[in-house]
Amino acid sequence: MGERRPVGALENEVLCCLWHTQRPMTPDEVRRCLDNGLAYTTIMTILTRLWQKGQVDRHREGRAFAYHPVMSEAELRARNMTDVLDRSSDREAVLARFVDTLSAEEVEALRHVLASLDGT
Repeated sequence: MGERRPVGALENEVLCCLWHTQRPMTPDEVRRCLDNGLAYTTIMTILTRLWQKGQVDRHREGRAFAYHPVMSEAELRARNMTDVLDRSSDREAVLARFVDTLSAEEVEALRHVLASLDGT
C-alpha cells in the first residue's frame, strides 16, 4: 500500500504543473507532467475538484477539457492565508506567530512590502 499524501497535496502538485506550463492542459498532459504513475481518472477527479472550487477554469479541447489556473500561485497562497486569518478569533496573535517563524530574509521582504504599501 502506497504512502498517503497530505490533504490537498495532489491538488497542489496539479496546480504547480499548470502554473509551470503557463498554458491550458488536458488531464493526460497533466498526468504526463506529474510523471508519478497516477491514473487518468485520478487526475480528472483532481482537476474537476479544482474547477468546482473555482481555482481552475476549463474549455473543451477535442473530447477532453483543457484546464488553466484562474489566479497566480501568489494570489492563491495569499487567499489561503486570508482564509486562515478569517477563521481566527485573534488575527493579531496569528500574524505575530507567523512573523516569528520567518527567516531574516523573509522579515526583510515583508518590511519592504509593508513600506511600499505605506508609500515610504
